[in-house]
Amino acid sequence: MSNPAIQPSNGFHVQEKGASGLVQGSSGTVSAIRKSVDSLIAQNSTSKKFSSEMNEFYNQVRRYLHEKSKRVELDWNKVHGPKPEYVIPYKTLAPPQDAFAQILKKLVVLKLNGGLGTTMGCIGPKSAIEVRDGQTFLDLTVQQIEYLNTKYNVDVPLVLMNSFNTDEDTSKIIQKYSGHQISIYTFNQSRWPRINADTSLPIATSPETKPGIWYPPGHGDLYSSFNNSGLLDKFIADGREFVFVSNIDNLGATVDNTILKHMLDSDSEFMMEVTDKTKADIKGGTIIDYDGSIRLLEIAQVPKAFVDDFKRVKKFKIFNTNNLWIKLSAIKELVSNSSLELDLIINKKTTESGESVIQLETAVGAAIKYFKKAHGVNVPRSRFLPVKSTSDLFLITSDLYILSNGKLDMNPARAFQTAPIVKFGDHFKKVKDYQARFKTPPQILELDHLSVTGDVIFGANVTLTGTVIIVANHGAHIDIPRGAVLNDKVVSGDLRILDH
Repeated sequence: MSNPAIQPSNGFHVQEKGASGLVQGSSGTVSAIRKSVDSLIAQNSTSKKFSSEMNEFYNQVRRYLHEKSKRVELDWNKVHGPKPEYVIPYKTLAPPQDAFAQILKKLVVLKLNGGLGTTMGCIGPKSAIEVRDGQTFLDLTVQQIEYLNTKYNVDVPLVLMNSFNTDEDTSKIIQKYSGHQISIYTFNQSRWPRINADTSLPIATSPETKPGIWYPPGHGDLYSSFNNSGLLDKFIADGREFVFVSNIDNLGATVDNTILKHMLDSDSEFMMEVTDKTKADIKGGTIIDYDGSIRLLEIAQVPKAFVDDFKRVKKFKIFNTNNLWIKLSAIKELVSNSSLELDLIINKKTTESGESVIQLETAVGAAIKYFKKAHGVNVPRSRFLPVKSTSDLFLITSDLYILSNGKLDMNPARAFQTAPIVKFGDHFKKVKDYQARFKTPPQILELDHLSVTGDVIFGANVTLTGTVIIVANHGAHIDIPRGAVLNDKVVSGDLRILDH
């Protein structure tokens, strides 16, 4: 099978020296990879989708080896903060005055739904985790769009990009929305085999999905998979013009009338929502000016010597929320012309057997450099409300937020419209354990900081204000009594209460 010559990449990423005896990028290595890929394709020869995915995987491995051998690396001297025109303040945008329903008819909402809930100790798609009042991420998303459709008498479709990990369960779950005023579509992103860190050969010996062997190659895969699914063509034919992309676990990522109108008025093909960094966001990707052009810079691409510089809030003041607004016709054109070459993210892993492997991944936001008039909009923090841990879950289930039509808004009764800092120890890491440690969600409207470590259980109707630190040392146990009010308190030692 002939393959086009690899063209020099205009991307960047930090490269690692190979550890094997093979000459990385040599013709022998590339031939061995091609042979392995062809063997996998031959075992599933009836699937055009699988063949297409494997050839794309092969091209990315070749590109990885090529860039590795050439030591393609980010030049930190060319990295600068974004030009003023690269990031527009949300407060300067004009909200729509009328005819908003006509604009909504041009919109598609797409949620990235490929992740599992394993980091929070849950089984199955993360979107199926109950996060508020017995409702899941997916329930709240459906409510948001159904409310929009009902209010404006439109039919904004919801699209879920699943992975092979989440597709089967998600297909079953969405059946319960059949009577709702919403059209739901799904498609799967690609499935790639991990590669051995030493040889760069795929560790898969068959197309069968086995734990630890295959992986979804990051959400940058959206563009080609969306196109290959046929849905991109369908929506364009239906008169849709824009897609709003966001993570399923970001409860702040709702359809915003003002941003959608700005997308239309600015004639932009790509718009990224960014928000101000805090100390909790120092690892987040950011928009930069790289040698005179707009780019998204991820921490994985930063040379080790400059990582601390990247993390400084004063230099890089914003980060990417992964809420993206993209023109559908522009996606079609770029994919059709094979113009999207996204910066590779090298994700190193170790299998259960101890084998060192690599996942080649890409980020959806990295495509910003390819779209015309692409820019960021600095949005309020309320549009970034992800649930990555039980600390996040603690906040959104509390009285800090009010739920209405699937949307969470900060309680106006809170004096400062920013969330408190919450840190939980290992006893609270998994959702099941976390839920068992709270009789009811505490009242935290006046809380600034909460740290809880060790074997601690909260009774019902507890109120936390100011800074509260609770430490149960190893072998100790602390019960916070029913109705307790902790204001600027440090609690430690051993306290057991029999709740009658």
